[in-house]
Amino acid sequence: MNQTAEELLKLSRAEKNARKRMRLLAIAQFLECKNRTQVANQLKISRTSVNNWVSSYLEAGLDGLEARKAKGRIPYLSAQQQKQLGEFIESHSQSEQGGRLTGEKILHYIKTEFGVEYHHNAIYKLLKQLGFSWITSRSRHPKQQQSVQ
Repeated sequence: MNQTAEELLKLSRAEKNARKRMRLLAIAQFLECKNRTQVANQLKISRTSVNNWVSSYLEAGLDGLEARKAKGRIPYLSAQQQKQLGEFIESHSQSEQGGRLTGEKILHYIKTEFGVEYHHNAIYKLLKQLGFSWITSRSRHPKQQQSVQ
């Protein structure tokens, strides 16, 4: 927070990340003129963004201008429930009786076991997150005889 406007301009020229460069420029101009509205108009960005960046800079210095990872949406299933679902899929995909575990069956299991409703398209994204593939191998027919093979 002890940087001058000139030092921040030098840092912005050396910065490869365009978003951080914009933040550094905004702070440098703020230090020169002390007017957030003028900075926003000059850089053609929102005044709210300039206010947030200046506040972050004044509180935490240059570290306050670093991009933060977005938290994202809270998952519908907890980590324990996801683990239980993974175990269910593992146990049913390696069944001795054959048959396939479909998205509909997984949807039904999630709804009955956890009380959570998923759209059928979201099931395949959930499978990918859990490390499964929705592509299945050909199943063993339930009436197939082992001696014939």
